[in-house]
Amino acid sequence: MNKILLLEDDASLIDGLSYSLKKNDFDTTIARTVKEAIYLLNDINKFDLLILDVTLPDGTGFEVCEKVREQDTQIPIIFLTASDEEVSVIRGLDSGGDDYITKPFKLGELCSRIRALLRRAGATAQNNSSLIKCGDIAIDLMGSRALLRGEPLDLTITEYRLLCLLVQNPNQILTRNSILERLWDSSGDFVDDNTLSVYVRRLREKIEKDPFHPEHLITVRGFGYQWKEASI
Repeated sequence: MNKILLLEDDASLIDGLSYSLKKNDFDTTIARTVKEAIYLLNDINKFDLLILDVTLPDGTGFEVCEKVREQDTQIPIIFLTASDEEVSVIRGLDSGGDDYITKPFKLGELCSRIRALLRRAGATAQNNSSLIKCGDIAIDLMGSRALLRGEPLDLTITEYRLLCLLVQNPNQILTRNSILERLWDSSGDFVDDNTLSVYVRRLREKIEKDPFHPEHLITVRGFGYQWKEASI
């Protein structure tokens, strides 16, 4: 049974989520404040996924996410947002989130997204292919980590999977739709173009010498993205 930490302060929403998650075979621990969540996450290895509300009495879910990423870059994180405004979505993804869902939402959709993230996390952890090298980038698929000039890159699950997808298809043009389908195991129903753009921008900031003039992760206007094999 997968263990989930739910950070939420709305009592009525907690009751509904707890019941639905339990019915779907998820073992859920509840935190009602940022302080309580951070305390529980001192033992982060006991959890398989985090669901974080954005607005809490003593802070935000963004703060919790940022602290978690300092400890563990792989655990999947879903944000519960009261608004689908672009600024909230971007802030959540920039802080290290893997997905977001806007209130009000259908519990079935949330459970589907949880399963998708857990599948991707499991596939990443169990992949036993060989080391991939491309320029100054090396990807250790067995260790689920990427290195830039020998130094580990601090990547979220989705950033890591995006990098793997690009590096495994060097010099090929990957359309935005094909990337969304392969990263999110769907035809893009759970994400939009803006979400992908945020991940591409964030990945460039971590791997390119000059993110504004990328040499490796190239935009092919009107089509998608291309990975150049030249050293970074």
